[in-house]
Amino acid sequence: MEGTLLNNRYRLVELVGSGGMAMVYKGVDTLLHRPVAIKVLREAYASDPAFLARFQREARAAAQLDHPNVVTVYDVGQDGEQHYIVMEYVDGEDLKTLVRREGQLGVDRAVDIAAQIAAGVGHAHKAGIIHCDIKPQNVLVTQEGVVKVTDFGIARALSESGMTDSEVVWGSPLYFSPEQAAGERPTPASDVYSIGVVLYEMLAGAPPFQAEKPAALALMHIREEPLPLSTRNPHVPPQLDWIVRKVLSKEPSARYRTAEQLALVLREYRGRGEQATGLYPLGPFWGGACCPRAHRHS
Repeated sequence: MEGTLLNNRYRLVELVGSGGMAMVYKGVDTLLHRPVAIKVLREAYASDPAFLARFQREARAAAQLDHPNVVTVYDVGQDGEQHYIVMEYVDGEDLKTLVRREGQLGVDRAVDIAAQIAAGVGHAHKAGIIHCDIKPQNVLVTQEGVVKVTDFGIARALSESGMTDSEVVWGSPLYFSPEQAAGERPTPASDVYSIGVVLYEMLAGAPPFQAEKPAALALMHIREEPLPLSTRNPHVPPQLDWIVRKVLSKEPSARYRTAEQLALVLREYRGRGEQATGLYPLGPFWGGACCPRAHRHS
């Protein structure tokens, strides 16, 4: 399809990604003379009303979002049998590629990336949208360190409760929440858990749970506790380990309720870390009386 011109405006230049539902091309908007990313629904699914509806819902949901940490959707259209979404082109790499290359990231860098992910997803939560599939492959990082969350492909507006498909398990087994693993309806707290898994992976160099079969991974999310980060990376401070453990709580109500709240916690942690090393979480955003007793190291 490279070289194809969609609706006499969007030229497909190079295939840069491929998923089960769609292919992603680097392209050019020939009207505005700017680079774009173009997601094209696979032909096998374009004739399926259910898949087509899901694709169109993705476009409508993502188009509501305007935030520096979310990939912007510019346009959605159809050219013959080709259904497509035109998005902001991000000159960078996905977080999975970065972690595979570098292994464990530095604490400050990992917290900064996680805070940006949480800020973008938190903006979506305020718009009534749950991402449902947070994973490093859906996080783009520019050379300047700006983070962009992409692929709200299975995002569901909270107001569209009638669109739930009870037979679909939403999310990726390495990163989905215990409630998603159990086939329950995701909530904003489900995204918070998935961001926690991503943060754990950045700090440990690997996700908290690993298994060959999705069913085994699902049971691990539901039943098992991850190894403490301190056993996998001794550079992780106790207060950050505490935050990650809270975010990875099995019970959604034990986590931070929204990604925006998690972003505030991570920013406050980063600010306090610059002022005093060894300070345990304090204050309303950390979880109040539920958190470990504060003390300072001499």
